[in-house]
Amino acid sequence: MSYLVLARKSRPQRFDEVVGQQAVVRTLQNALRQNRVPHALIFSGIRGTGKTTLARIMAKALNCEQGPTDEPCGTCQSCREIMAGGSVDLHEVDGASNRGIQEIRELKENIRFMPTAARFKIIIIDEVHMLTTEAFNALLKTLEEPPDHVYFMFATTELHRVPVTILSRCQRYELKRVSHRELQEHFARLAGQEGVNIEPAALNLVAREAGGSVRDGLSLLDQVFSYCGADVTAADVVEVLGLVSHEVITALGTALLEADLARALDSLEQVYTFGMDLKRFINELLSWFRGLIVCRVSRRPEQLLDLPEDELQELVGIAGNYSPQSLFALFNLLLESLEKVTWSQQPRLALELAFIRAVQVGDVVGVPDLLARLDKVLAGVPAESLAAAVPRSTAAGRGNADPGPAVTAGRIMQPAMQPVEQGTAEVSPPEQAPPAPARDAAPEKKATGKAAPAAAGDAPMAVPTPGKQEEGAPAGGETGPAPARSADAPAEKKDVRRHWDDFLAYVRERKPWMAAALSRASSVSRRGDRLIIQYDDAADCRLLKNRENIRPLTEFALDFFQESLTVKFHVPDSLACEIDPENGASPQQERRALANDPLVLAALEIFNGQVGDIRVGPRFRQSLATGQEDNKVPE
Repeated sequence: MSYLVLARKSRPQRFDEVVGQQAVVRTLQNALRQNRVPHALIFSGIRGTGKTTLARIMAKALNCEQGPTDEPCGTCQSCREIMAGGSVDLHEVDGASNRGIQEIRELKENIRFMPTAARFKIIIIDEVHMLTTEAFNALLKTLEEPPDHVYFMFATTELHRVPVTILSRCQRYELKRVSHRELQEHFARLAGQEGVNIEPAALNLVAREAGGSVRDGLSLLDQVFSYCGADVTAADVVEVLGLVSHEVITALGTALLEADLARALDSLEQVYTFGMDLKRFINELLSWFRGLIVCRVSRRPEQLLDLPEDELQELVGIAGNYSPQSLFALFNLLLESLEKVTWSQQPRLALELAFIRAVQVGDVVGVPDLLARLDKVLAGVPAESLAAAVPRSTAAGRGNADPGPAVTAGRIMQPAMQPVEQGTAEVSPPEQAPPAPARDAAPEKKATGKAAPAAAGDAPMAVPTPGKQEEGAPAGGETGPAPARSADAPAEKKDVRRHWDDFLAYVRERKPWMAAALSRASSVSRRGDRLIIQYDDAADCRLLKNRENIRPLTEFALDFFQESLTVKFHVPDSLACEIDPENGASPQQERRALANDPLVLAALEIFNGQVGDIRVGPRFRQSLATGQEDNKVPE
């Protein structure tokens, strides 16, 4: 006879030989003892956990000459026929290849007859989820009320694909993944029976690679035995199976935690040199960091991590050196970056870029430190003394995991500005004042008074620049407080024609249809405080001139150009797109009201600041329109 692989040679023939499914085995044995075996059972779980094996053992227990019994004898004629696969009353059907309605009809016709030699007819359908909808429907009535001499047993790896009408007629048994310890003990027992001396570390690698599947582990063990012979070492297992060595993963993960990019790249070079599978390597690295987080935050990590005792203690020791926030930030960065590696044209370059980003996680300053630094800036502390006030996080003590702007050479690198909330006036902190002149320098003039914020529509006011002599400035260099910038004077004035495409993109993010209508304009121009939008056809602007549309369009223009503009439409030789002056006036009034709001003026006075961009929108429209219903703009 040809060689019988371990997965078939070591298949359990009794309930007490089943590995890792004690709860299911106990339930089935109790049902046999109490004569409460249901007429239909369905076993679900991942591959190689014992679904078909349990169905065959149940068939032997039901048809055993000593029973039905909770433990088949294995010696009677019925048990021996089932073990040899020659029982005429046991029908094993492959659901993947016999999935049509015709096969189910033949099966139903067969079960009408009494058993030939055994006590019951047993129908086992493997991969039952592969049956067609028609086949399931043909089985429903028979499954609900089968003959007394028939038992159905189903096995599937995808329980969610089995119709609910089938599941409701079956008693379900969900098989779990076999634990790492039970797999390792089972494989050690089989290695002893085969006369092979295998190291515990090698057994650990095989059990870890099996992933809770007994059959997968036995197939790997068979391959290792063929390669190594009577003595198996961990290095042999790594070489023959192409696994990622645990030492390599630990060295690489530790290098990333310590921000040692050179050592991390050296470990990556080892991975490529040994030809390890890239996807497997990424999964192992992410699993290692997950283990660190579990060990850091859980009081009993052994319940969440199925790992050997020595590896678990190693992870606990490493995780204790870092804060949870640091581990969260690094794990999140790697998870997002390494997902791109699998579909990248240059996977190694993508991996190296991910590692570069990972080692820079420590070059951030936490939000509390930034707020403390901002308070000192507002209090007038010199910038030179702030560089040492906020220490940069180190790799060994990353206490703040929230990514923030980096501190470089006494300067805060600000992140991208967030959108300003509609209906608010943004108050910017003042620039650092120039050094005060000497006391004995007699100024020719003395600047007096503070500039109040100008109302909307006023001309921009010049702000003196330190180091540059302005007209009318004191000869000694003494200057008064910088006047507040006008509410309608942006830092950089935007030209209507040059920035029209940017304005269309701004509108498109908020009202795509309005941007499409504006893009059909033949030309745009500005005349004083009027924004002239010209169309060749009056039909293109009829919708825009309506009250419910001209107001948001005017708001968009005010928010984008930060000037007091009134939108006008022009069609040659036509008055069809003339706008009622009252329809577009409200946004300008809101803008002026926000600029002169008492809270804004008080903030300017307290912080010696200046008004930045002004946003008007639905949040403040109702209160500024005195609550009139006709002034509300539909969303």
